[in-house]
Amino acid sequence: MKHFMAASVATSLMASSAIAAGLDRTGQPVGIIFEEGTYAEFSFATTSPDLSGNDVAAFNPAQSATGDIGNSFNTIGGGYKTDLNDRLAFALIFDQPWGVDVRYPSTGGSALLNGTAADASSNSLTALLRYKLDDRFSLHGGLRYQEIKGDVTLSGAAYGALSGYNVNIENEGGFGFVVGGAYEIPDIALRLAVTYSSEITHDFALTENFPAALGGASVNSTTETKTPQSLNIDFQTGIAKDTLLLAGVRWVEHSATRLDPPAANAALPVPVELITLDDSITYTVGIGRRLNDNWSGSLAYIYEDVDGDKLVSPLAPTKGSQAIRLAVQYQNAGFKVTAGVRYTMLEDAFAETGTPDTARASFTDNDALSFGLKVGYYF
Repeated sequence: MKHFMAASVATSLMASSAIAAGLDRTGQPVGIIFEEGTYAEFSFATTSPDLSGNDVAAFNPAQSATGDIGNSFNTIGGGYKTDLNDRLAFALIFDQPWGVDVRYPSTGGSALLNGTAADASSNSLTALLRYKLDDRFSLHGGLRYQEIKGDVTLSGAAYGALSGYNVNIENEGGFGFVVGGAYEIPDIALRLAVTYSSEITHDFALTENFPAALGGASVNSTTETKTPQSLNIDFQTGIAKDTLLLAGVRWVEHSATRLDPPAANAALPVPVELITLDDSITYTVGIGRRLNDNWSGSLAYIYEDVDGDKLVSPLAPTKGSQAIRLAVQYQNAGFKVTAGVRYTMLEDAFAETGTPDTARASFTDNDALSFGLKVGYYF
């Protein structure tokens, strides 16, 4: 087990919660299926973003600054893995893959966007099987169930008559699937794993609350929304004694996620798109090192590239990022504890509220700080 300590610490905090493209928070990890024997883990992560901008309209500074709109958020995760026989293993994974928590101050601050807010959260449970074809090749796959709920308010001069509109999204579940394969050379801790996660369709029940300018009514409606499909490629290999090279690529089709409120669309001449996102690719490269029989550490650089121009939704005012992640792990007997910190530098972005595609606010020089802790136990 100690032979793989550096590998474990290098990959165990890949999913530390952070600000990422679209609604992505965890990266949907499945690495637990590769643990040895029977194993269980629990993880906790917290992220504190510093996310602020300025109106592009000609207001004085006191009226144009948005203030810090990114609320801190936490994520929890857990999993259990066991071998059913010499070739077949089973894992059950819990994570909170999607979310957003943005709120523009209701008074003061941005005159164009004050009061705009979005709060969405999710829970996901994945049942996974892995079958070893031989000592080097294996296949894995299974079912994923996830639930999502949210609440969105559009407010400020940029929304015109729609300012004050609110939609509540009731909790709703849906099923998808996961499928992948891996190639390993255990003697040098080499592993190449490819995992595809399908999109998941949700039929949401909505309560749309209109401002007085549009009649002030509350309307119950429904809409179909998909969370995106994704592809994860994870690679590691020994490059020297007790030292591993780590690399990863994650592609997410965020553009498939749309939230179109039917009652608002029927009432307005221009359709309302509450969620408009662009696809992303995230690259990770790092080094893992075993320091002694009990301690390991890793250092990684993460670059997120997002398609399209710099225009984004005010509900997700970021456009790509760069990050540094440092993790340490202590392992003794049948348990291990991993702690990590990640500093994320957010790329500049411009918030726009729909047709015409005109920037309403600029967001520059923002960042986020994340901390993660994971406890694992081998039975």
